[in-house]
Amino acid sequence: MIALGCDHGGYGLMQEVIGHLEKRGLEYCNYGTYSNEAVDYADYAKRVADAVAKGEADRGILICGTGIGISIAANKVHGIRAALCGDCFSAQATREHNDANILAMGARVLGPGLALKIVDTFLDTPFSGDERHVRRIAKITAIEEGQN
Repeated sequence: MIALGCDHGGYGLMQEVIGHLEKRGLEYCNYGTYSNEAVDYADYAKRVADAVAKGEADRGILICGTGIGISIAANKVHGIRAALCGDCFSAQATREHNDANILAMGARVLGPGLALKIVDTFLDTPFSGDERHVRRIAKITAIEEGQN
């Protein structure tokens, strides 16, 4: 299951993502927002990040105007590795190397065509499991837990 969240700046692009996920037959849960009325991105980042961190969702997708604020907020939740991606190479690399569990995108930065390709790349790329990447992720987790 994929957890979805956006602020008002990401609402329109999220509607495109939802339609795309439905066409692919992928299960998702929409944690809001549900309109383009102004809201605070951190609230939706936390909802999605909590769902992923608790195992209620396998991955998440977050969208705000730039993708920056919503990714920063999501990364404050223990166990989250949210990656802001503006191209398919970054989406592939962050899955293969970082085992990122949340994709963040900027609706004011990306058009829907590229955004949907990024979504597909992120969702379809597995973590490589290479020892060097496992070791590096363990170091990220240690920093997160204050054990650096």
